[in-house]
Amino acid sequence: MNVTSEPSKCRSIYVYVLFLSKGRTVTQSPANPRQRPEGDETTVRHAAAAAEDVTAPQPHPASLAAEDTATAAALTPAQAFDALYAFCAPALVRQAYLLTGRRELARESVERAFQLAWQNWPEVAQDRDPAGWVRATAYECALSPWHRFRLGHRRPEPAPTDPGDRALLKALLGLPPSYRRTLVLYDGVGLGLPETAAETEASTPATANRVTHARAELAARVPELSDPTVLHRRLAELASTERLRARKPEPVRTSGERRNRFWTRAAIAFTVAIIGSTALALRTAPTHYEPPLAPGHKVRGIPQNPVLGPLSPTEQQLRAKLHTETANGPERLLPLSR
Repeated sequence: MNVTSEPSKCRSIYVYVLFLSKGRTVTQSPANPRQRPEGDETTVRHAAAAAEDVTAPQPHPASLAAEDTATAAALTPAQAFDALYAFCAPALVRQAYLLTGRRELARESVERAFQLAWQNWPEVAQDRDPAGWVRATAYECALSPWHRFRLGHRRPEPAPTDPGDRALLKALLGLPPSYRRTLVLYDGVGLGLPETAAETEASTPATANRVTHARAELAARVPELSDPTVLHRRLAELASTERLRARKPEPVRTSGERRNRFWTRAAIAFTVAIIGSTALALRTAPTHYEPPLAPGHKVRGIPQNPVLGPLSPTEQQLRAKLHTETANGPERLLPLSR
C-alpha cells in the first residue's frame, strides 16, 4: 500500500469566509465544509466567484486581492473571529471526536483552540491558513496526555449504536496518537501529504509511513477499510452520525476573555504577594551579622568541691583569736618576735 504525494491546494477557509460574508458575520456553516469536488483543482476563491455567477468572466487576480483586502478591512476582529468559528467549528468538533472518541472532550478541545486563537488574534488573522492554525491547536488539546488524570474521563462514553461505527472507532482509538492524527488529516480531512507532514511536524517519508501503517492496522481489524475511498467515506459517516454541536461563537469568545482576565488578575495578585513578602523580609531582616553562640560542652575530670565538715579544736581556737583581736592593733604593723 503506497502513499503518493498530492499537489497542494488552497485551503484558506478564512479567505473564503471573508469573500462570502461581504462584511457580515457568518452564522451558519455549510452542511459538509470538508467535502471536495472530485477532479476540481481550482481554488476556493474561484469556486465562490463561479457560484455567484457562472456566466461572468474570471476576475483578474489583482482585483481579487484588492477585494479580499477591502472585505477584510470591513470586518471587525470580533466579526472575523465569529465568521471563522461558525465556518470551522462544526467540522473541527467532528474531527476531534474521531481523535478522542469523547463528545464532550471534542467540544472542549475546539472551544479551547478558538479561545487561544482569540487570545492571539493578531497573529492568527495574519496567518496564511488561520483554519489550519486552529485545527492544529484543537488537535493538540484533544490529544493531550493530561486528560487521563481527569475523573470524568475514567469512565468510557457510550459507543455508537451502529456495529460498523463501533468497530471503526475502536480501531481508530487503538492507533497511537500520532498515527491517528495523521490518518484523520490525510484520509479524513483530505490534506495532501506535504501539508499533513507540515501540520504534524514530521518529515514527508515519516508521514507516509504513518499513513501506511495506520491503514494496514485498520484493514487488519476492519477488512472493508482496505480501500482508501471506503475509509474516507466511513470516517465522514462516523463523524456525521454523532450529534456533535459547537456552541455559538460569542459565548466562546467571551469565556476566553473571562479566562484571560482571571489569569491576568491571578498573576498580578501573585506578583503583589511576592513583592509584599520580599519587602517584609527586607524590613524585618537584621542589619548586621550576629554570630551564633557556640553550644556548651560537658567538661570531665574536674574534682568536685569538698563539703565543709565540723571544725577541729585547733581551728576553733584560731577562729576565736581572730574574732577577739582588733583590726588596728600593733600586731598588724609589727612582726612578732621569736
